Amino acid sequence: MKAIISNLAPDPEALLSEDQAARFLGLTARFLQKHRQLGDGPAFVRISCRCIRYRRTDLKAWSESRLKTSTAA
Repeated sequence: MKAIISNLAPDPEALLSEDQAARFLGLTARFLQKHRQLGDGPAFVRISCRCIRYRRTDLKAWSESRLKTSTAA
């Protein structure tokens, strides 16, 4: 049974902590904080005033929206 469970894909709707989200994206938690404040970071869920969570699907969508094929503007 354990082998079957470990082969399942992670839940894309699961809520990740700020540190987990930063690791998932290869960024720092401070980067996420800054861009959350600027309004141009990934979508997030505010559980409470001090508890922020991110959905894996939102992190993927945000990173894909930033794909570029050239360094030109």
